[in-house]
Amino acid sequence: MLSTTRIEAAAERSPLVGEAFEAARTAHAGQIRNGSGGRPYIEHPMAVAEELARNGCSDTVLAAALLHDVVEESEIEIEQLCEQFGDPVGDLVSALTDAEEIEPYERRKEVHRADVEAAGREALMIYGADKLANIRALRRVYADQGEAVGDELKAPLDVKVAVWEADARLLRSVYPDLPFLGELEDELDGLRKDRLAADPPPGT
Repeated sequence: MLSTTRIEAAAERSPLVGEAFEAARTAHAGQIRNGSGGRPYIEHPMAVAEELARNGCSDTVLAAALLHDVVEESEIEIEQLCEQFGDPVGDLVSALTDAEEIEPYERRKEVHRADVEAAGREALMIYGADKLANIRALRRVYADQGEAVGDELKAPLDVKVAVWEADARLLRSVYPDLPFLGELEDELDGLRKDRLAADPPPGT
């Protein structure tokens, strides 16, 4: 079960976080997260924000984490976020928003990594927590569905894993003291092992 006690406490304590929480819940209402085994979409930004709350991040970072997918997944635009939540939150969400018009998928993610790196450590914190939450969630579903979970994703599972590996390398290079970087790398290694165990090479 998703444990979100810290971010819920932050939402009660901080008007900024509380308002971002409500905006995210409204934006993601009725949405199902791809590769989640049918879980409500809002659980993903909550998991990202919970990881950041666990590591003592500011209310600005927590609010941006809760809102980091709303531009991609709803009709909300960056300008609206800046107006409602302030430029620091809006700028972080902007850095964390994919340029979905860029193809192929791998190139889009290269551009996104560069944008996040340029935005600085707070954006990298959210980015890393996002990848950690994604991999953890996928591993849970992979345990039940195996490779079939890839059918739900926006890119083939091999491509997703390669992109996550590149994400981890970026974080290791530019933010080696990211508090949960080791956990991210361990989860990624665990996913590799999960896939290998499900489909071992011939002769093993």
